[in-house]
Amino acid sequence: MEYKRIRNLREDSDLTQQQMADKLFINRRTYSSYEKGVRGIPVETLGNIADIFGTSVDYLMGRTDVKKPYSRGK
Repeated sequence: MEYKRIRNLREDSDLTQQQMADKLFINRRTYSSYEKGVRGIPVETLGNIADIFGTSVDYLMGRTDVKKPYSRGK
């Protein structure tokens, strides 16, 4: 997992950890632990983070360097 990517995307969007936690309906400490890599991110939350930043889960996980999300097929 590329925890730095999540932090960098948040900072690039001028969002605080509290604002991200609010968007995800979680506690700020929980979100902070995700960014630090102390706690694993549940799949649903990872998908929500990708949606917030308009990217793919693969990008967040460091499996690709392409930020653009995949197109949704039929």
